[in-house]
Amino acid sequence: MKFYADGNIPKIPNMYFIYGDGGTGKTTIAKDMPGHKLLFSFDLSSNVLIGDKDMDVVMFEEKDAPQIQQRFSNLLVRIIATDKYSTIVLDNVTALQNLVLENIDNASKDNRQNYQKLQLWFRQLGTTLKESGKTIYTTAHQVDNGTNGINGAGRFAADMNEKTFNAFTSMFDLVGRIYIKDGERLIDLDPEQGNHAKNRLDDRRLIHAAELIQTEKEDEKL
Repeated sequence: MKFYADGNIPKIPNMYFIYGDGGTGKTTIAKDMPGHKLLFSFDLSSNVLIGDKDMDVVMFEEKDAPQIQQRFSNLLVRIIATDKYSTIVLDNVTALQNLVLENIDNASKDNRQNYQKLQLWFRQLGTTLKESGKTIYTTAHQVDNGTNGINGAGRFAADMNEKTFNAFTSMFDLVGRIYIKDGERLIDLDPEQGNHAKNRLDDRRLIHAAELIQTEKEDEKL
């Protein structure tokens, strides 16, 4: 426990969670994150990062799946302890969630309890990332729930168990859905649209993908 008097709370690096369909540029955004970056790839979809000299990649393979929680957690702790990286990227947590759940299911057949364990594991992961002192960028696939009412509000969500998503992203400053419209990559940050979205960094509600870390870049210039 830490106590900060008179509002002298230290600034914590931002945490971003972006979800969307394949091919919308979720992984590409990682290039724009500040400093030297380490990307954990859980679905082997990091070809767009080839040649990026400011990005190191840890690619988990099929043989890692049965011990994914331990291997990932142990490596994450080591990475957080070093000053080599300013940003940690998790690409993508839909795949990570499925691997973790499969391992939990294999250890127990109590379905309700298994999902509680899944939620707890991701809540603990979110807390670890929040306390890491690093900028965090996380991606996930999306699900299309179909039209809901007249305007289709609430149609899209991150492809995660709902309670697990809530437990994990409660730590994040920004959650948005990336999509392509008229050839432009846009990110919806407006919770009033009914989709998974929030922006605690500023008042923007719809942005171009290239503007995602605009606030952080401006802070670096001051």
